[in-house]
Amino acid sequence: MVLLQVSLLLSASTPGPYREAGQADVTEDLIRRNAEHNDCIIFSLEELSLHQQEIEKLEHIDKWCRDLKILYLQNNLIGKIENVSKLKKLEYLNLALNNIEKIENLEGCEGLTKLDLTINFIGELSSVKTLQCNIHLKELFLMGNPCADFEGYRQFVVATLQQLKCLDGKEIERSERIQALQSYPAIKQQIREQERAYCCRRAQEKEEAQKKLEDEQGTKGKKKSRPGYDGRWYTDINTALPPSLESQELLPTTETGEDRCKEKVSEMEEDLAFWNKPSSFTPESRLETLRHMEKQRENQEKSREKKKVKPPRTLITEAGKALNVNEPKLDFSLKDDEKRNQIILDLAVYRYMDTSLIDVDVQPTYVRVTVKGKPFQLVLPAEVRPDSSSARRSQTTGHLVICMPKPGCLLAASQMWTQLCGSTEKGLWSQAAWVYRCLSPSVAA
Repeated sequence: MVLLQVSLLLSASTPGPYREAGQADVTEDLIRRNAEHNDCIIFSLEELSLHQQEIEKLEHIDKWCRDLKILYLQNNLIGKIENVSKLKKLEYLNLALNNIEKIENLEGCEGLTKLDLTINFIGELSSVKTLQCNIHLKELFLMGNPCADFEGYRQFVVATLQQLKCLDGKEIERSERIQALQSYPAIKQQIREQERAYCCRRAQEKEEAQKKLEDEQGTKGKKKSRPGYDGRWYTDINTALPPSLESQELLPTTETGEDRCKEKVSEMEEDLAFWNKPSSFTPESRLETLRHMEKQRENQEKSREKKKVKPPRTLITEAGKALNVNEPKLDFSLKDDEKRNQIILDLAVYRYMDTSLIDVDVQPTYVRVTVKGKPFQLVLPAEVRPDSSSARRSQTTGHLVICMPKPGCLLAASQMWTQLCGSTEKGLWSQAAWVYRCLSPSVAA
């Protein structure tokens, strides 16, 4: 059966919950992260969902989660049923959409009542005999497997597993079981011949897949061990290089935008060719699809790394002129308080932002506030005194309020006192004390 690599092969492409990139092993951390409904306690888990995790091998679950009753493992890349025989309490096992080719190692699951093996690669239909030990098994799903296309498939399963009540979602009637048992010897021989033909076909598919993999690895190896630009070896350091190579040495090796564009187009063409290529639906083709998607993810990560880092924003020109910048895009208001002779900046920083993420720098001609690494800079309409400036957060709005006194207030106060007290020594000392109290509200209080 030849199919395009469509949604079925893309089963691993849709990320499931907590899916990790690449092949995922069944680790304690993975199980804990999927056990939030049980406070991340795994030894008492009764239900566990590890679907769409790109798991290729079953392990550890029967040791760590002995009390499991429901286990979801659908939409992975599991090739063999193993390491679940100690799950005595397991009632429902979902292994749909995997790479399983044989039913095995389920004899120890004494409480199993429902088994879902939909859309796998089970061709050995006779392996259902291993489920005869599971006396409580009532429901079995094998649709979408190669064995489901065998002539006499349903009759064989109904006659072999007499404890079954439902097969592929269809209830088994008493008359159907009687007929299946009556024709069982002939059907058994028929199934055996079809199994033999399928096994031969699978062996051929595996051989072709192995040969294809070796060819691809050989091609990659040749590309990596390319002798030189013109395909020849140059081992003698005294031998002059061809003129074409000598001229190439003088060219810059930096990657241009055109080169990156060509590389991207090449990758897109390669990806399109992969998905348009006809392919048999086999475990090997599903694994090949996974490897291709892993390669795509790696290329995407590399392309992100290659992106140029955004240059820092210019805050001060080469001529020393400060610029107005609002990179965090915050609302603000600037007020000239003539009564107190100061400039007040009200910056609408985020109400619940931690103050440790805000940095304030007041200069005579501008003020700069860095909010989470993003600069806000404003040129002031008049010169201020940085050493007397203050900054605080509003208790109600969370806004940052910066008060910047103008230096003119000191001169105005000094002139006013001179007019009142004169220029005597005593008057000068009183003048200094009064100015100090004017500029220091806390002292005045």
